[in-house]
Amino acid sequence: MAVGASVVLVSLIILALCAPVFEDWIGSGVDAINLLDRFASPSWSHPLGTDELGRDVFVRLLYGGRVSLFVGVTAALSAAAIGVVIGLLAGYFGGWTDKILMRFTDGVISLPLLPLLIVLAAVDPAKLGFSGGDETTMGLYRIVLIVALVGWTTVARLVRSTTLSLKQRPFVLAAHAQGAGPLRIMAVHILPNLSSPIIVATTLSAGNVILLESVLSFLGLGIQPPLPSWGNLLTNAQELIWNAPSLAFYPGVLIFLSVIALNFIGDGLQDALDPRAVRE
Repeated sequence: MAVGASVVLVSLIILALCAPVFEDWIGSGVDAINLLDRFASPSWSHPLGTDELGRDVFVRLLYGGRVSLFVGVTAALSAAAIGVVIGLLAGYFGGWTDKILMRFTDGVISLPLLPLLIVLAAVDPAKLGFSGGDETTMGLYRIVLIVALVGWTTVARLVRSTTLSLKQRPFVLAAHAQGAGPLRIMAVHILPNLSSPIIVATTLSAGNVILLESVLSFLGLGIQPPLPSWGNLLTNAQELIWNAPSLAFYPGVLIFLSVIALNFIGDGLQDALDPRAVRE
């Protein structure tokens, strides 16, 4: 299943990266409006038809994939980085450092995720003095930052528990006896041995991020038009569900495929990188 899921995910990534090529081939820009060609049926010129403004659905799905997959991967990597730092510090130093960081982690976990995301997404950076730059790009990175700030807890707890075990291993004790400092021990001796669980957790997290972005966009707090994402394409289609159900079907299927593929890949990596699974 993991191999098939990898083929699906790689195919989606390649299609998304080749969006400009298909845009030139079809001859319709991602935001090109043609009111005379509204709700057109699939054809050679419009493989998946057009939307309510005459924009090519196929091209918009490809560009939406670039945004949704970028958000999923970037936010998952950012959350993993935060979780690794907190988990390493808590697990290695222990004591009050561990207690404070883990209580903070438990506090974040105890907060209801969706309401917290809604509150954070509703904050206007311009009103906080963070204006400047392209608003569309700022909105994209704002969603990445918001999801990363609440999505690091799983990785932090995983890294912390593994670090507690690793720091008692002979090779870590030997490095400590040779005078290696905490930073060197964590970076050189402990972190490389955490790569397997971090990779698995990050892969699984990417699928959840894509879902969260879709939920935020559905509530009008995610990626904002004119920048397309699978989430806001699905949101825009809800008002047209009876007239053009395919406008909701396509992004919904792509979200489903990407999330399922990432979960299967994560499960496959967990089995492949788990030495106990290999022995069994």
